[in-house]
Amino acid sequence: MPEVLFRFVKQAASLAQKRCAASPTAVVSDPAGHGFADWKHLTLHFLRVHMGATYREIVDWASEMDRVRAVLQLARTVFSAPSTLWRSFQRVPTRVWRQLLDRSAAACDPGEHGAMDATFFDRQAASSHYIDRSDRHTRTLKTAVLVDTDSCAVIDVHCSAHWPHDTQVGRRVALRNTEEIESLAGDKGYEDQSLREDLRSNGVRPVIRHRLFAHYDHAHNARLDSELYGQRWMTESAFSAIKRPYGSAVGPSAWYRQFRELVLIATVYNLEQAIKQ
Repeated sequence: MPEVLFRFVKQAASLAQKRCAASPTAVVSDPAGHGFADWKHLTLHFLRVHMGATYREIVDWASEMDRVRAVLQLARTVFSAPSTLWRSFQRVPTRVWRQLLDRSAAACDPGEHGAMDATFFDRQAASSHYIDRSDRHTRTLKTAVLVDTDSCAVIDVHCSAHWPHDTQVGRRVALRNTEEIESLAGDKGYEDQSLREDLRSNGVRPVIRHRLFAHYDHAHNARLDSELYGQRWMTESAFSAIKRPYGSAVGPSAWYRQFRELVLIATVYNLEQAIKQ
């Protein structure tokens, strides 16, 4: 097995173990107490996304990988069925995946400057029968991310099927991460004077371009720190690094599982960044 894959498994297992040890309230494995530990389920989900495999494929592959089984402390005969792994993903709430995302970003040794932008993921990977039955009209998910410009790690993710305005999403993402960053860059889509004031009151320097309504808006933009604002391109780099290996479409049918899948993908991306350092 390639060394990079084994390093990823060890990193993912360590992250999952620390999360489960710190807050063991969420039930990931069988609530009846059967099966294996929660952190092993989480590690297999990380590995599934990293390898671009289905639930059936990842169970088959992991059960045949001796070094992976050694990290998971599982014998070949005790691997669960693919449906069991699918149900464990169903049971994990989004807040747990967000906590794992926070821990994976910390593993990348982030800096003090963040950048925010949005992209879209296709929802049409589900069957046309399901789309018609669920009366789904929105074909894409709007996904806003906060990226650390030093490590290119994803700090936070916000997903929506209703395409809210950037100022609404930007406020939510920025204000819940004021302790992680000291400055925040964003294009004029996030231009909101009240957001700037809230960021400053929380000790974060806003580097957000002004929309041009009057002559003094040109002066405001001229005074922006061009070096910090220019680092917004790191968000595009993160989008590219995520979509190239994982695709631009989400696989799950239900919207809440699509949100969880995107947070999981961002966590796997952070772990891959961490092992490259």
